[in-house]
Amino acid sequence: MTPTQASNPNLESIVLGMGCFWGAERRMGELEGVVNVESGYANGDIEANYEAILQHERALQRGMNANLRNHAEVVKVFFDPNQVSLEQVLIQFWENHNPTQGDRQGNDVGSNYRSAIYFSNDQQRQLAEATRNEYQKALSQAGLGQITTEIAPLQNYSSAEDYHQDYLQKNPNGYCGLGGTNVPYPSAESQTKPQASVTPLSSEDLNQAQQLIVFEAKDCGFCDLFKAEVLQNWQADVAVTTSLSSEAPKGWQLSKPLFATPTIVLFKKGQEVSRYTGYNGDKQRFWQWLGFELLTPEQQRIAFEQGTERPFTGSHLDEKRPGVFVDPITGAPLFRTDTKFESGSGWPSFFNPVEGALTYHEDRAHGMTRVEVRSASSGIHLGHVFDDGPPPTYKRYCINGNVLKFVADE
Repeated sequence: MTPTQASNPNLESIVLGMGCFWGAERRMGELEGVVNVESGYANGDIEANYEAILQHERALQRGMNANLRNHAEVVKVFFDPNQVSLEQVLIQFWENHNPTQGDRQGNDVGSNYRSAIYFSNDQQRQLAEATRNEYQKALSQAGLGQITTEIAPLQNYSSAEDYHQDYLQKNPNGYCGLGGTNVPYPSAESQTKPQASVTPLSSEDLNQAQQLIVFEAKDCGFCDLFKAEVLQNWQADVAVTTSLSSEAPKGWQLSKPLFATPTIVLFKKGQEVSRYTGYNGDKQRFWQWLGFELLTPEQQRIAFEQGTERPFTGSHLDEKRPGVFVDPITGAPLFRTDTKFESGSGWPSFFNPVEGALTYHEDRAHGMTRVEVRSASSGIHLGHVFDDGPPPTYKRYCINGNVLKFVADE
């Protein structure tokens, strides 16, 4: 008997796999009548610890040790049947992850992230199968696939390491998956609070030529992080908006269902052309993804491969209007026109950047030692800086014009 059940022998428990147990622990703990949720490992043939499970999954991906099944990351849900029924616990389970994805949930791929119900008695088995069949009707009606959830007897269970317990309480910005399919369980008798069906965005309010949509979820730390680090200071040309719905705007088309948040999807003429799934604070990785969608092949070569345009062939050599040269992906200011000068080099040259706009890197390519400059916002290569410029800085920022965008002052 577990310590939780020892303190209250009337409690019941069931073991559920919903992908990463951090989010599962919080989702199941939100249900009134659930007394405790413990992260753990179940129904594997190997040692039950986090590192061993990850190592075994990597071996399985290489075709090794296939005769030994990996554990699933699970949560053991302790609930008071006088306050909440097993059916309500299972409805919470079905609604708060995507049970159609096989060995996958959110950003996590592998048999250790499988959807699972591990029952301890025949009553749990029957109700697991009955609720699965009922939820499949709703999923099918919504156009989603077949449930892949494993329903099997609980063979073994081990509590996870202490640092995994209550993980999202200790780490508010920790990873969470999509939080469900937004398809409510079809039960009028349910006393749970199913996720309300969120209305998709109206395509009439969006840019038909090119539109970014950030698909997010409530209580998603990485969604909040993306908003704070990227969206809050959005200056890029491409239109962007957010949606709590997992569906595309009416008349628009996703190439495949969403499986994690935040997922940033680029639509062109109502069709998905690319997506960026998940965000963990790596801003430059996100901007690189967007850059490959927005820049021409020549711009990509300069920006991401440290290329150089031929002298006197790039853009903005003769641009003298008052204004600012910005990063072509993020829109962040880089140089103002009043710091531009004619160097005769064949590339746009400046004696001073906008404060904080650049980062500096040693470059030993081509048998030379130079100082490379990159955009601080996106990380793209811009050019080099030399010590032969005019006063007051005596610097010459030699920049590839093709990776600059000019915005004239109003």
